[in-house]
Amino acid sequence: MNQPSPATSSSAAADGPLRGRTVVLIGGGSGIGLRVAHQAVAAGARVVLGGRTPERLAAAARELGDRATWRTVDITDRSSLAGFFAGLDRVDHLFTSAASYRVGPMLELSDEDAESPFVSKFWGQYHAVRHAAPKLSPDGSVVLMSGAAGARPPAAAPAYAACNAAIEGLGRGLALELAPVRVNVVSPGTVDGNLWSHRPAPDREAAFAQYRRDTLLHRLGTEDEIAQTVLFLFTNGFTTGSTLYPDGGYTLR
Repeated sequence: MNQPSPATSSSAAADGPLRGRTVVLIGGGSGIGLRVAHQAVAAGARVVLGGRTPERLAAAARELGDRATWRTVDITDRSSLAGFFAGLDRVDHLFTSAASYRVGPMLELSDEDAESPFVSKFWGQYHAVRHAAPKLSPDGSVVLMSGAAGARPPAAAPAYAACNAAIEGLGRGLALELAPVRVNVVSPGTVDGNLWSHRPAPDREAAFAQYRRDTLLHRLGTEDEIAQTVLFLFTNGFTTGSTLYPDGGYTLR
């Protein structure tokens, strides 16, 4: 069940901490990134959507209205990232949810597939922050995307679990280096949303059933719930170097 954003009323948008700020969302054309975009716009922000698919980005920007713009970028291409951020005047808040990778057991994956979470999810976010850094506002923030598998691997996928754990360490390291810019990590559990909608139905339903059994709340998360966590980390000025787990209690079981 989707829940409303904590800052969607006109009065909240008029005087809230995101009013007039520039929120950059790489991966903002779909899924969790798009839900963050909706909540940020509702809170009075301007959003810049980034991704590889112009048609998807253009459709998302139309959906969001006149406070949304978009630019193409490939998270795995450093020159693409450099060009993307060179075209921006400033970045108040950055969230990167774009990533493409394979997961599976060490003894079954090719080396290329095993390395793919690091290539896309870890190094992609690392280089995104590196290129954004000169444009970041001193009172701004970065939210990295990890995953609960880093704290509690659900199956044999060691490289993927290690990647998520490494992103949490990256968040702490960047919080130290970039202060007073705040850097935090959101580490969701399984979400019934865009990512899983593209996977085979039998695999999806088996994974969903297992996740319901393994969590304290016995349900999946929603994209809006993860987006709410991201907005909290954007706007709470005293939180940095932290990892939040919107996972229904999965990592406690």
